[in-house]
Amino acid sequence: MEYTEGKEKFIKTWGELGTNWGINKTMGMIHGLLLIEVEPLSCDQIMEELDISRGNVNMNTRTLVEWGLIHKKERQGTRKEFFVAEKDIWKVFKSIIKKRKEKELHPMIHLLDEVSPMKPIDEKSAEFIKMMQELSLFSHKADKALDNLVNSKSNILVSSYLKLIK
Repeated sequence: MEYTEGKEKFIKTWGELGTNWGINKTMGMIHGLLLIEVEPLSCDQIMEELDISRGNVNMNTRTLVEWGLIHKKERQGTRKEFFVAEKDIWKVFKSIIKKRKEKELHPMIHLLDEVSPMKPIDEKSAEFIKMMQELSLFSHKADKALDNLVNSKSNILVSSYLKLIK
């Protein structure tokens, strides 16, 4: 496989995979492109490379910056915005976890905490309350585990993982 073909395949696949971790395909493709580029790219360069509109590039780069997956880079002598991807994959992973917790886990915890204190009035409501409490307990533990993961250093996690698979 040649470089151009491999690059296109990576960007397309990264975009598709991005939908699994909470971003749209185009956003994933922009992130994939910036991840493999050596130099920062302008909106015009991203538009040309991926054949997408300026509005699409602007909207998606803004969101990627909010997620901490890309950063703006200034260049002297130009007013254009340039973008680079966070190259530290551990930081990328942690940013994704933080956003997924914020968008998915925290609303669920809030809901479960709201409905768990209900008083049972019959067998159905007692079963409902029991399930809500179990889900709440699990969700809080998952939240703490993810916090520990996000706050850990990558080399500690990698060495622990390697010990597990030996």
